[in-house]
Amino acid sequence: MKTNRLGKGIGALIQDKLNDESSDNIIKNILIDDIKMNPFQPRIKFDDNKINKLAKSIKEKGLITPISVRNIKNSYQLIAGERRLRASKVAGLKDIPAYVLNIETDLEMMELALIENLQREDLDIFEEAQAYKTMIEKHSFSHEEIGKIVGKSRTNISNTLRLLKLPKEIMESVRNNEITPGHARALLGIKNSSKIKEVWKRILEREESVRSTEEFISYINKNKVENKNSNSKIIRSKENFFNSDNFKVFENELIEIMGTKVIISKKNKTGKVEISFFSDDDFNRLIEIFRKINIE
Repeated sequence: MKTNRLGKGIGALIQDKLNDESSDNIIKNILIDDIKMNPFQPRIKFDDNKINKLAKSIKEKGLITPISVRNIKNSYQLIAGERRLRASKVAGLKDIPAYVLNIETDLEMMELALIENLQREDLDIFEEAQAYKTMIEKHSFSHEEIGKIVGKSRTNISNTLRLLKLPKEIMESVRNNEITPGHARALLGIKNSSKIKEVWKRILEREESVRSTEEFISYINKNKVENKNSNSKIIRSKENFFNSDNFKVFENELIEIMGTKVIISKKNKTGKVEISFFSDDDFNRLIEIFRKINIE
């Protein structure tokens, strides 16, 4: 059964329990060895440096914010606070303060783990997307229902899920901060999927902004048919240079050289070549290309 009571996260559940006069010992000191990890934790990677830094703080000042657990048989299962739990282990603690909450179903566990990580901004964009995918596949949630739970629009959920279609190399590139999630979203807009890695490498080599990348992708999408149908054989003779039938061939060659939008227009025996740039960095890159041509 899908529930709406978790939309505000663990904080709301804790406050409810504090307001319940019949609730005793909401915070308990629990043996760390009695706590099992949350199998629904959407977070995959934990920064060891941050864990060690937190462990040092815990040694000096103690754990200020309790973790949250639920009671299962003769032990406990972690709901939220895995980083704090890991750091407490590193700090050598034997027990840890914890909120013991009444969470009955695995679905509620999954929702809470997702909400808490999103509220703390602990998830990378792909962990978030994978968590949404799990909710859809295991519990038949719609994009709209997930959106209501995490406070995001249906469109946002759909667009986040699409990121899982990207090649693994590009996902790792985002995780390593080589490109931003904005770049990743822009890459999904490429109509010819075989071009995705090519454009990704272009972003890395030229350190392009998201806007510049979006402009370039928009251009190659518009020119997809023209590029596909154009003659790949470059005609270089002076006799054929002003033949308008071959302009697309020369345009395509210049696009490959410049890595940007190029338009050749001709009137009688004169004309012009327009080379577009989409940012200051893009302009400086083109200047460098012209300088190299001049040197050669």
